[in-house]
Amino acid sequence: MPFIYMVECADGSLYTGWTVDVEKRVAAHNSGRGAYYTRIRRPVELVYMEEYKTRSDAQKRELEIKKMSRVRKLQLIVESREA
Repeated sequence: MPFIYMVECADGSLYTGWTVDVEKRVAAHNSGRGAYYTRIRRPVELVYMEEYKTRSDAQKRELEIKKMSRVRKLQLIVESREA
């Protein structure tokens, strides 16, 4: 099943992506094999994820989240921790 995930970078910025294996993808980001954005902002920490039935659904949600303001992204993170 595909997931969207958000990681917090060492500089406090947030990065959103999608994957079928969150643990492996976060490890890739931390080893420097992930996206260029995270490669220069290591280490990263997983702060949020959602699971989807299809890759298409996950990619659509990824785009929605990427369009959100930082404040809204932080709200998502807090809400997920409260649930």
